[in-house]
Amino acid sequence: MFREMRRKNQALSSEECMQVLNRATTGVLAVSGDDDYPYAVPLSYVYRNNRIYFHGAKTGHKLDAIVRNEKVSFCVIDQDQIVQEEYTTYFRSVIAFGRARILGEEDKRRALEILTARYSPDIEETERSQAIDKGLKDVCMIELEIEYMSGKESIKLVKQKNNS
Repeated sequence: MFREMRRKNQALSSEECMQVLNRATTGVLAVSGDDDYPYAVPLSYVYRNNRIYFHGAKTGHKLDAIVRNEKVSFCVIDQDQIVQEEYTTYFRSVIAFGRARILGEEDKRRALEILTARYSPDIEETERSQAIDKGLKDVCMIELEIEYMSGKESIKLVKQKNNS
């Protein structure tokens, strides 16, 4: 169902893909938007147990598209270093495909707890919990359950890794 990568020697392992998702803080969600135009939106997220969680307003283009078609993709760029003298970039990225769903109240709270812990680790849990309580009714949480994921890095990064 999902295409295999052409340059398999540049593929990241599943573990490396998970490391990228855990390391990065911003990704781009792609959905089937209005009039079948692709709609891609950058957003903050958290990765946990083969799922990606992100938040947003309770209305808007992103939610309308997910309600219409739950199939989405999500891309994270972990490294993008321009190397002028080689006319290339040293890149590493991951793309995940899956189905997105809007979370109900109980699941929404758990996802927000994970998200706030990731982005505000130095703030006490009780303070984070109070912030969640305050904003819970105004926020929408979405869960992307990953069905397929692949990652790729430049051939130069592959060679550097193999030489270490």
